[in-house]
Amino acid sequence: MAQLWGGRFTKETDQLVYNFNASISFDKKFYAQDIEGSMAHVKMLAKQGILTDEEKDQILDGLDNILKDVESGKLEISDKYEDIHSFVEANLIDRIGDVGKKLHTGRSRNDQVALDMKLYVRSEIVELDGLLKELLSTIYKIMEENISTIMPGFTHLQKAQPITLAHHFGAYFEMFKRDRDRIYDIYKRMNLCPLGSGALAGTTYPLDREYTSELLEFDAPTLNSMDSVSDRDYVIELLSASSTIMMHLSRFCEEIIIWNSNEYQFVEIDDTYSTGSSIMPQKKNPDIAELIRGKTGRVYGALMSILTTMKGIPLAYNKDMQEDKELTFDAIDTVKGCVKLFDGMIKTMQFKKDNMRKSANGGFTNATDAADYLVNKGVPFRDAHGIVGQLVLYCIEKNISLDEMTISEYKAISTVFEEDIYEAISMETCVNKRLTLGAPGEEIMREVLKTYRSYLAK
Repeated sequence: MAQLWGGRFTKETDQLVYNFNASISFDKKFYAQDIEGSMAHVKMLAKQGILTDEEKDQILDGLDNILKDVESGKLEISDKYEDIHSFVEANLIDRIGDVGKKLHTGRSRNDQVALDMKLYVRSEIVELDGLLKELLSTIYKIMEENISTIMPGFTHLQKAQPITLAHHFGAYFEMFKRDRDRIYDIYKRMNLCPLGSGALAGTTYPLDREYTSELLEFDAPTLNSMDSVSDRDYVIELLSASSTIMMHLSRFCEEIIIWNSNEYQFVEIDDTYSTGSSIMPQKKNPDIAELIRGKTGRVYGALMSILTTMKGIPLAYNKDMQEDKELTFDAIDTVKGCVKLFDGMIKTMQFKKDNMRKSANGGFTNATDAADYLVNKGVPFRDAHGIVGQLVLYCIEKNISLDEMTISEYKAISTVFEEDIYEAISMETCVNKRLTLGAPGEEIMREVLKTYRSYLAK
């Protein structure tokens, strides 16, 4: 058992207790961050005269070789070490001797693990942001190609008004844009360096925390050592933002699953993102969309777990906080994988535009426009609403759509109707006369796309 704290103890830790306490099985993911933080710490110690330049160079060379050997597979991170910090320090001492024991000067595992977690989360935020931007680029391309693709818009899963596919996808562009804003805010708020906080009360060594912070590309050092070692707000915030990303993906997947059904047939999911049935040869299942929808609960679970863990912890560090890692690692990997797969799925998806148009025609989605037509002819809106309700009932009885009614049938219900009703309720009119900002009309949609293009070019 490789431990850094054995001097106080006269008995070996029970093996079961050791295994329960150890974190090497999951915090080995931190090896690069742990070495990066150690290198910055050593440079600062030398700058402050706490280490000689010769000692600094020896330690840096040793750390660099450990990093290279781990990445090449020459050095295995084994479970004989309690945690990743023990692994790095023990291997350093094995390689360069007693000078390696000076690495931990002015540092605790508490501020060390806080730093490692921040470095890891920070890099994952950058990677996740890149994946979201790629997804937004895909959504933008689909929007640009489908400004005139008419489909029904829904409320309560009932056909409501005609929109365009570009307009529908634009709603998700806004959602994922907000997701990027959220993780950017988390990055800004968390980008303070905890190293130098010690176990909880700082240190008597003359550390230059500003220099360490600068080396590690933080905006500044943290200002309270107790908060520094016990803060996991940024983990909670990232898991919360990740849960929102997954919620958006899940909503989108639910719609694609519906659109892919035999009843709708709005989309054809590419074979590479579908599977078949072991017994029913005709089946083509939207498995990726369903799995993303299912994995949303997994990310929610990670958020609830860390919230529950943190709610009863007094200052400062407590071992409970070790529970922040496994679920966070899993949640981040899940979100990144889902964003990447979803992007690939919609990139290769075929849209059945004729079916979308037919569905919009057949669901009385132009009923509101028929009412607006009457209002423009001087009929009070409440009366117009009732007249159009009668039109819909009539069409249901005859199994026809509003645009299939004859002018005499219209006039039998209200003499206000004239021949221009057909133009007023055509799908193109219904969509394109809606030109308020945020509406589906082609003219305003092109303006919105310009805004999105500028956003993606930043």
